[in-house]
Amino acid sequence: MSERDRPIAGAGIVVFRGDDVLLIRRGKPPYEGEWSLPGGKIEYGETAAEAALRELMEETGTTARIAGLIDVIDSIGAREPGRPGDWHYVLIDFAGIWTGGDPVAADDVSEAAFFPYEEAVRRTRWDRTRDVLGRARDIVKALSAPQSGA
Repeated sequence: MSERDRPIAGAGIVVFRGDDVLLIRRGKPPYEGEWSLPGGKIEYGETAAEAALRELMEETGTTARIAGLIDVIDSIGAREPGRPGDWHYVLIDFAGIWTGGDPVAADDVSEAAFFPYEEAVRRTRWDRTRDVLGRARDIVKALSAPQSGA
């Protein structure tokens, strides 16, 4: 099996600042021009969480703390017409809480901004991304809920 025949590991993060969600607009294929989550390939020797936070900084200039693991999702598909090759990514998505920085598009991103949750859901096309947004919100809300003591 060649390297091209193996899935590529990637990490992403859903960052909340209050009730707002950070989205990026992809600047290159696949899905160029579509709104998505900050993230990218995991580098050798890097944990998935480290990769998610690094990609967040590289793509948006913001920082966050990991609030929890959301899911591991496969993205398998064909390149856009005229582009060679198909892809298979194994995406490890985390929920995060914003800790600093104003979003600025960088790296392979054309826009980066916080949106109210409902608008963020409307801007994303992939049903798996919308699902991840909801599950991330549940994780973040659970962390901020008052804890009952016995």
